[in-house]
Formats: sequence, structure tokens, C-alpha cells
Amino acid sequence: MPFDVRRLVRLGRVGSLAVSPDGTYAVCSVAKLDAAGAKYVSELWRVPLDGSPATQLTRGKYNDRAPAFRRDGALAFLSNRPIDDEERDQIWITGGGAEPKPLTDEPLGVSSFKFAPRGDVLVVIANVLPGVSHADQRARAKDLEKNGPSDLFYGDRTGPVRHWDHWLGRPKPHVVAYDDRGQNRRDLTPDAQKQYTGDFAWALSSAGAWVAAVERLLSDDRLDDFAIRLIDTKDGSSRVLAQGLHVEHGHPLFSREGSRLFFNRSRRSKERHGKVELCVADVASGATSVLCESWDRWPVPQAALSEDVVVATADDEGAVPIFTIDLRSNVVRVTAREHGGTHESLCVTNDGRIAGVRHTLRAPPDPFVIDAKADQKPRMLANLSGFDPKEIESHVVECFDAKGKDGARVQTWVVRPSGEAKAPCVLWIHGGPVGMFGDGWHWRWCPHVLVAQGYAIALPNARGSTGFGTDFVDGIWNNAWGGACFDDLMNATDALEKRPGIDDKRIAAMGGSFGGYMCNFIGGQTARYKALVTHASIFHLEAMCGASDYGPYFAIETGTTSWKDREAFEKHSPHRFVSKWKTPTLVLHGEKDYRVPISEALILFDALQEHGVHSELVVFPDENHWILKPRNIEAWYGHVLRFLGKHL
Repeated sequence: MPFDVRRLVRLGRVGSLAVSPDGTYAVCSVAKLDAAGAKYVSELWRVPLDGSPATQLTRGKYNDRAPAFRRDGALAFLSNRPIDDEERDQIWITGGGAEPKPLTDEPLGVSSFKFAPRGDVLVVIANVLPGVSHADQRARAKDLEKNGPSDLFYGDRTGPVRHWDHWLGRPKPHVVAYDDRGQNRRDLTPDAQKQYTGDFAWALSSAGAWVAAVERLLSDDRLDDFAIRLIDTKDGSSRVLAQGLHVEHGHPLFSREGSRLFFNRSRRSKERHGKVELCVADVASGATSVLCESWDRWPVPQAALSEDVVVATADDEGAVPIFTIDLRSNVVRVTAREHGGTHESLCVTNDGRIAGVRHTLRAPPDPFVIDAKADQKPRMLANLSGFDPKEIESHVVECFDAKGKDGARVQTWVVRPSGEAKAPCVLWIHGGPVGMFGDGWHWRWCPHVLVAQGYAIALPNARGSTGFGTDFVDGIWNNAWGGACFDDLMNATDALEKRPGIDDKRIAAMGGSFGGYMCNFIGGQTARYKALVTHASIFHLEAMCGASDYGPYFAIETGTTSWKDREAFEKHSPHRFVSKWKTPTLVLHGEKDYRVPISEALILFDALQEHGVHSELVVFPDENHWILKPRNIEAWYGHVLRFLGKHL
């Protein structure tokens, strides 16, 4: 049976992983379809690190996810299991075969949590209604939901008012500490307003003395600077460890004993994206240094191997390997280059190994373990996804390089049917634009669904892609969206047309978000593609920036605003070139998308209809920037395959 979208949505989706204190096993969350096939429900699996068979720990209709261990070995997790007949995400805990019991009962639920590995501390992130007592939180929230008022007020210099798919409403995330038995509750940030908006990054020291939280500070360019604040878990006193004008800090991680804090730092600029640095700070003094400055990669700290060594990942030429980095900036590549792949959710075991989740272009995420040494091969531990490699054994995965106008390397992955027959091809353009198509499984843009139907899929890493040096990323900056990236895509297509197994007369282009923008830009520049598929895409830059949840950020990328210099701002706006558009186009969009609002799809579709371009519009009223619901995923691929079949 060919691999199709129904098979894709029915695979288990392995999420986060945690390793037991004794280092003998891990626990993974795995999202699977519910009985009705309408949504995903997460369950927990126990995975021995010696390779013994995995066993299921939880099952049922509730979402059990985000596993973590208490220092005594008890397993905790987030779940929407009901408390007093109400479903709210809380921490549940189990051990010794006992049934799970709720450890917290935050009035508005818990969004994330961490235990101190060596201390009597539990810290949670929980929403709190300002000005309402803890005892009255739940009743007040119910009253507001039922009776209103529903008004949301935003004053001068409040920054973003929406985030991805929701309005930033009355409740605000607070940092709340307990002892590790769920007692002695204390709100460490009782006056928090917008400092911790969204899924902000934070870390807890090993003894539980400090929380390092990334907080927002509205800057003079209408964007947020991101600082790191150290919060004392006993009394809530705090101090800023790292901050700066137009500087963004992220991914805090305490060293093994907690005397140091690793984190990322980057500086915002209209001129260039600039390097993302790996920094380390002394917690006591705040003294900070930059590690591996001469290495032109952007390492992200993932786990502490020791007091002096951090485990990190970094995009690197189409893969996401594991590295260890010490205080002298010695970088060791742990996963051997020939094994490629993408690695995430990393943990360090008590004997110094690294466990986590690994995936490739040929296999979905599953748990693995590896020695923390140079050039190792990851050892897979379990098949929790339920995927059989034979399902795509007839699919070929290969990689080639084209050259940009300036001679820069433009890497392109190709996934295609085996054999000598020439297949129609679809050029998929990634979003971001700062991102990468790599050797990893993509649940939203899975090439194998189309390859099984006879298509070849090309995945180019054009200008703006990570993993090829900072200068390569900078090529998309400073009002250059439609410049070098467009040239790179044309050169990649030129090279693609000459490759075996590709029908050079039947090539389409397809992309989402920034990739959708590039499809729209391509539509007004060339008719070389037989069809365009554009999802959650930008068409009219001025209209999009005014309605997006993060409009000021696009002013940084494009170098100006329409209010200051409309001609410069709209230089590469696709709407300016729609009169030249001839290529049949499928437009897809989620109505709850606040990053690229639905108005972009409506303006685009109307413009194409006005100019006599064959075009179709598909709207998902209940989806956001991504298409996440199983039946909607099937419908999305169905529309794409139908449209491509008509034109290729």
C-alpha cells in the first residue's frame, strides 16, 4: 500500500522525552488519533535505555504529555484529566505502580513545569487574572466567559495585542513555586503583566534556588527586547542577569550544579540578521562571555553535560547534529556527519550519555541514545511512531548543490520515486525566511505523501536558510526578500531541470508563510512553473504588516515601513506585479492565522480573479498558521493533490 495522507495522520507523533533519575529508562509522550479520528490524544510510554521493549504507561481520552521526573523517581506529567468534573491542564504524578493523582490545582491551569533535580522545588507557569484573589480566580474566569464583559483594552506602547492565533487577553502568565509535593504555593511574579507573554523560555537550577526567565521589555523600535531575569524561588526577589537595547536573549539553561547559565544572544538590526551567539554567565557575578565566536553556526543549548560542558544542537548544512561545547570553546560533533538527521528534546543520563528524539527525511521522530563522544552513531530505542521503513523503500532521497549569482552554495534536497521514469516535480519553498529544509521529518510538509503519488519533491535551502553561515542568512535581510532568494530558487530550478528522474516540462512551486510569499513573488516574475500552491502567504506587504500580530518585526526585515517610505517598502511586495501573473494558483489559508491574516488570501484570490488567472481558494475557518486537525490535514493534501494533478 502506498504511503498516503491517511497513513501520515495515523502515525504516532513522539513529543518530549524525560530520563529517569537512575538513568535506566526514559518516558516519551506520543500523540495518536482518538477513536473518532478527529483529534490527537497524547499518551506516555516507558522506554528502557538498554533497548528492551517499550511499554505503555497511560491511555485513554485525556492528553498526558510533558513527562518529567521528581528527584525521588516519581513520574509527573501535564494532563487535562478532570478535577471536580472540570478539565484543566494540571500536573499529575504517579510512582510505584500507583494511579496518577493531581499534584496541582491552579485555578486557570498549568502550561509548563519543572522539578529541581536536587532540591525540594517545583516551579510552574500558570495564568492569573490580575487584581483577583487566588481563591476567586476560577469563579471570576467562569463569570467573564459566561457573562462578560469581553472587552480587551490595549494602551499606548503595549506592544503586540495578538499572538499566532489568539488575542493577548486578561490572564497573564505567572511564575509560581511549590515544594515538590505540591505544597507551600508562592507566586514569584505577583505583578507580572506582559513580561512573560506567550510560551516564554525559562529554566530552573538544579538545587531549585533560581528560575531564569526570559522577559519582554518594549523597546524604542516597537519591538520587544528579551532579557533574562533571575528569580529567587524562596521569596521572589529578582535581578536582571542579561539585557541590552535591541538585544534578544533566549534558551536559558543552567549548568549541572547551577553556578553558570548558558543562553543565546542576538542583536536586532535593519542592516543584517547577525549571528546568534552562545553565551555563558556566572550566576553570582553576572560576568558573561561568548563561546565559539569563530564558529559560524548558531548553537542552541539543550542540556548540561557538566558544570563546564553544554550539549547543544545547531543547524549545519541540512542537518541538526548534536555538539558538546566547553568553556574554552572546544566544539565536539557527537553525531557523525554521515548519520545526518535532526535531534531534539535532549537529556543527559546519570552516566553521561545523551538521550532524545531523532528523525530524518526517511523516518519520523523516535527515541534514541548516544554516547557523548565524537562521531557517534545514534542507537534507536523504540518504534513508537509505528512507522515501517518499507512503506517508503521505493522513495529516493538525494541532495545536490546549485550556485547563486555570487557563487554561494544553494543546497537542495530531493525526494522522488525510484526508477528511470521522469516524474513531475514540485519545488517546495520553506518558511521563515530564517529556517531550513533539512534531513528531518516534517509533519506539515511531508514529501512522501506526494512522492507516493508519483511526484518528485525538491526542498531548496535558498538565501535566508540557516546552517550555511550568517552571511547566507543576511542575504534575505535589509529589504531583500525578493532578491537573492528569488535568484537562488531560479538557479536551483535550472539545476533541477537537468537532474535524472525529473520531468523538466512539469515543475510547480509551492510554499507556506514566507515560502508562500516567494510563490506569490514568483507568480509576478516568471511563468516557468506550471502551477503555484501558496499557503498562509503574504501578498500585500502593507496590508499584512498592519494586521499581523507582529507587524513591527517585518519593518526590521524590510528596513522601513510603508508610512516612512512606501516605494522602498513595497519594492518586493507581490501585489505590485499581479498584472504579470499567468500561472494557475491554489490559495490555502487558516482563518485563525494572526501572523499572516486571512485578509492576505482574500486580497490575493480577488486580485487573481480580477486579472483572469485560474485560481482556487481553500479556507479552514478553524485553523491557524498551520493545519493541525487530522481531518483538515487530509483535506489540505487532497486539495493540493487534486490541483497539482490537474496542472501537472
